[in-house]
Amino acid sequence: MTAGAFEIVFAVPMECNACVESITNVLKPLQGIDKFDINLKSNLVTTEGSLPPSEIVKAIQSTGRDAIIRGTGKPNSAAVCILESFDPKDRFKPVKGLARIVQVSPQNVFVDLTVNGLPKGTYYPSIRATGNLSEGALSTGKLFYPLDPIYVNEPSNASTTINSLGASTTEDSPKQLYAGQSFLYAKLTPNEIIGRSIILSRLQDEVTKDSLVGVIARSAGAWENDKQVCSCSGKTVWQERTDAKAHGVAV
Repeated sequence: MTAGAFEIVFAVPMECNACVESITNVLKPLQGIDKFDINLKSNLVTTEGSLPPSEIVKAIQSTGRDAIIRGTGKPNSAAVCILESFDPKDRFKPVKGLARIVQVSPQNVFVDLTVNGLPKGTYYPSIRATGNLSEGALSTGKLFYPLDPIYVNEPSNASTTINSLGASTTEDSPKQLYAGQSFLYAKLTPNEIIGRSIILSRLQDEVTKDSLVGVIARSAGAWENDKQVCSCSGKTVWQERTDAKAHGVAV
């Protein structure tokens, strides 16, 4: 295993050996994957390496199959943060971003940040001192840890016009929306940031009312989440996946 490598488990619908072969063909050439295993019987794909989870999902999806991340890293080593707008005008709009965080060394985490449905530009993510979202990003407290900027310049798959993060779009003058992705390391541990928040602002070193924000929550490690049906909703993982996509959580 290379330095900084971690394990990821994906649920992938597969029907036959042809499915296994097609997934093998897209994973094998990827730089950053040390090894992988495809279990047709359990519909699971396991990878080990340093490639971001979102990149592996994209590769699997290129075969025409979906992939759900079921766990990342060792127990108590992973976290997740869903970024939303708390601006009243965006109340019923989809989720705009998702940060997956996994510990890759005793004092380092890897952050896989994906955003979608935003105006083109440079955005500034940061980890804040608290997870208080009573006033959206404005109530999250002082800066805890700065993160590198993310450049949003890829065509978006968002289907609605979203007026957020300083955009001045209206029904009469729609603005093209874009997506972006950032992969970075931070000198932190999951335990230091669970319960804090991540914000995404259009302005460097400034928290604005329309900044995206979300609380950092603990996420399952590899092999810690083997449920197929949610005990709360009664839905299968694939039905939950459909609901998540409808709300903008696509990774």
